[in-house]
Formats: sequence, structure tokens, C-alpha cells
Amino acid sequence: MAYILRFTQQYQAAHHGEVIKLEAQFKELERRNPEFPQGRRYQPLASGEATHSLIWECEFPSLHDVEEALQKIEANAKHTELFAKQSPFFTGMRTEIFKVLDF
Repeated sequence: MAYILRFTQQYQAAHHGEVIKLEAQFKELERRNPEFPQGRRYQPLASGEATHSLIWECEFPSLHDVEEALQKIEANAKHTELFAKQSPFFTGMRTEIFKVLDF
């Protein structure tokens, strides 16, 4: 059974450029570390989320793999450094885990 890990972060619209520039550095971190979760990024256009939101998500084959990914993210010093730079722009954020229904 597959699971999706999703981070949704709303940010101050006036800081869109800074948030996106830092997000590109997160993407580079993923690219350089193949063992790191390789997520997709979204920005809402027509959604229940504000347009000044950033969504990152990644699919995993098991809940155990989700937990391991969260541990890798939390333990990574470069990720922590980038998050410390980006988080002052956030007005809200949440982490969600979804079970993929496979009928």
C-alpha cells in the first residue's frame, strides 16, 4: 500500500521570490542526495489553499518509508539550515500523510 507525505506551507505573499529561491535550493539538496526523498512541488492556482502556498509531496511504498524519510529530513543539517532561512516567511504550515486507495 502506498502513502503520500505532503508539506503545505503558506507564506507572506510579499516574500514570494525569496521563498521560491530557497525552495530551489531544497530541490538541489534532493538532487545531490539520491537517498533523500525526491518530492514534487506545487503552487495552487485554483484550490482550497491560498495561492501564496507551497506544496511539497512524495509517494512512498510503506508507512515505514514515510517515517524514515521524515527522520532523514530532520537529521540533515543542510535542510535544517535552509528551513531556518525560509520559515520566517511562513504564516502557516502543516504535514499530512495520506494512504493511497488502490481499488
